[in-house]
Amino acid sequence: MSKKQNQKLKILCLVRLLMEETDEEHGVTMEDILSYLDSNGVSAERKSIYDDFDTLRDFGFDILSKKSKTTEYYIASRDFEHEELTLLVDAVQSSRFLTEKKSAALIRKLEKLTSRHLAKHIDNEVYVVGRIKAQNESIYYNLNTIQSALSSGHRLSFQYSYYDMHKKKVPSKDGKSYLVDPIGLTYVDENYYLITYNEKWEDLVTYRVDRMMKISVTLEPATKPPKELNFDLADYCKRAFNMFDGEKVHAELLIHKSLVNAMIDRFGKDVQINPVDDDTATVHVPITASGPFFGWLTQFGQAIAINAPEELAVRYKEYLEGIAEMY
Repeated sequence: MSKKQNQKLKILCLVRLLMEETDEEHGVTMEDILSYLDSNGVSAERKSIYDDFDTLRDFGFDILSKKSKTTEYYIASRDFEHEELTLLVDAVQSSRFLTEKKSAALIRKLEKLTSRHLAKHIDNEVYVVGRIKAQNESIYYNLNTIQSALSSGHRLSFQYSYYDMHKKKVPSKDGKSYLVDPIGLTYVDENYYLITYNEKWEDLVTYRVDRMMKISVTLEPATKPPKELNFDLADYCKRAFNMFDGEKVHAELLIHKSLVNAMIDRFGKDVQINPVDDDTATVHVPITASGPFFGWLTQFGQAIAINAPEELAVRYKEYLEGIAEMY
């Protein structure tokens, strides 16, 4: 190995050693460094290591030293702190759309962003009980295909599916392909949804990404919503229950004060809440009049009521009566 090649390999090996083996609680001595380099076929002198430290510091590596019986060197800070990596691992473990296999692979990659000493503790600090996970990785690749269509501005073709009584995935419309104009993606209640524009209906239609099969990008350019619709994707994604089919309604809800947190959790901190008295308030929200919305209301019992529009209140009453008739 030439001297030039030796120097290039030396500094790379030094970076790997520091990144994998050191943190604020664990350091390496100069003897450790020289021994590690020698095991990788790299010769070095102490002075050259100090020069490499200076070069790496100039490049942005936060290399510090501490003295006990000997001097130890370590990486003091990284792009991701331990607490941040723990949050990311928690998100990966908790995600329904990732399979167990894909979750494990991503966590292994996240662990490489810290020392091996801290990596051992990251996924042990998060315990998710009974988490439902995806059974296959198709959604992972569906998302990639959808992003390609959004980037290129082309239409998407796919089959849509549902589960039958035998828990088998069955294509809708006898397997006929859907051809849609993609607008964007959103993540709601642990599911990804594709938002599309339907030119015929002059409206938006959403599809669950995990229910899409045989998805592909076509050569046809996608149609965008006309400007006069004043469509705002960010605003659309903020609205609750708009992932389901149904009439779009601006509802006024009368709530007990105990439900203020639930309203903010569901609709965001910008939700319009107007106190009526010491115990009640009205909430004004855009919703889709659908079963999922009525089901969400039902969990709060008598602590919430629909003030307006009257037609929505009537539909909710009929929804509850239909359930009561079953018992």
